[in-house]
Amino acid sequence: MNFNKADLQKEILYKTSRSGGKGGQNVNKVSSKVELLFSVSNSALFSDEEKDLLNQKLQSRFNKDGLVQVICDEERSQYLNKEKAVERLTLLLTKALHKPKVRKATKISKASKAARLESKRLNSIKKEGRRKGLEE
Repeated sequence: MNFNKADLQKEILYKTSRSGGKGGQNVNKVSSKVELLFSVSNSALFSDEEKDLLNQKLQSRFNKDGLVQVICDEERSQYLNKEKAVERLTLLLTKALHKPKVRKATKISKASKAARLESKRLNSIKKEGRRKGLEE
């Protein structure tokens, strides 16, 4: 996971189009919607192992050409939408490359085992005492 935004932006393709939503007449004139396309297989930033992992985890994010697609049209500015799209892509890639820690099985300590058994014994005595009260 040794990549940053600057390296990533060299390998990104942008497509812009007119966005819907707020903006008035500006919406009809300016192409503020940004569609970011990133090719995992052609990237020089990742090793073959990392590329396999990304292909596996980001399978649902690929378009028909095999590119990771991120669309952003929240802001009125094309520049801000580009920045948000790049941030989303970096977040997506870092989450996909994250490997969770392997859980180590631990043994229950003797003290905690004894405490659990003692509480069970006390609970049993308490309930047994209730039972005797009903029979008499």
